[in-house]
Amino acid sequence: MPLTGPPLRKAGPGAVRYLRDVNSRPGPHELRASDADRERVVALLTQAAGDGRLTLSEHAERAERAYAARTLGELAALTADLAAPSAQPIRLDARRAVAAVFGKERRDGRWVVPESLTVAAVFGEVVLDLREALLQSSRITLLATVIGGTVELIVPEGVAVEITGSSVLSRSTGTSGGPPVPGMPVIEVRALALGGRIKTVVPRRSRWRRAARRGEAW
Repeated sequence: MPLTGPPLRKAGPGAVRYLRDVNSRPGPHELRASDADRERVVALLTQAAGDGRLTLSEHAERAERAYAARTLGELAALTADLAAPSAQPIRLDARRAVAAVFGKERRDGRWVVPESLTVAAVFGEVVLDLREALLQSSRITLLATVIGGTVELIVPEGVAVEITGSSVLSRSTGTSGGPPVPGMPVIEVRALALGGRIKTVVPRRSRWRRAARRGEAW
C-alpha cells in the first residue's frame, strides 16, 4: 500500500544558504594549526621523552610530524596517549557540556569553542577561560543553567558578552567587554539562573606591556 502524505515543499533560498553555510564550516579537527599550537604539542612530547613515556626515536618521529601538521586534528592525535583529556595541549572535545555540581569545572588553554555550548553550575562553579580559545563562530551561544552556583567567563579584549534570559535572586557582575561593533566576536549567555551569579572578567594588559608592544617608554 503506497504511503500518502502532504506534498514535499521545496526548500527556499534562505534554507539552502543556511545548509550550505553549516556544511562548509570546518569542524574542530579540520581547523588550521598555528606555530604556537605546534610548539605546545612538541613541549608535551619533550616532557614525555624526558620521563620515559616516549623513546628518543618515537619523540623524533612525532616531533617531525608535529612540525609538518596542518590541522589541529593531526596535532591532537600525537598526544592522545600521553595525557588525560583535561591536560591535552589542544582540546577538541568542546562540544561536551560543562557541568559543576557541588564542585568546580574549568576549561582553559587551547580549546575550540563550538557555536553552541551547554553550561550548568548547580551549587558549584564553572570557569570558561577564552583567552587562548578558538571560536568556531563570530557569535557563540552559551546555554547556562545556574542554580546557587557561579559561571565565570574570562574573555580577551575585543570580545563582547551579552547576557539574556531569566533570573530569580541572581546577579551578573563584571564588564561586558564593551558594546559589540561590526566584526567583533560576541558571546551570548542565555541564562536560566536561580540564586546564582554570572561573572565576566576581561583581563587588562598592564601599562608597561602595552607600551612595549608599541615600542614606547612609560
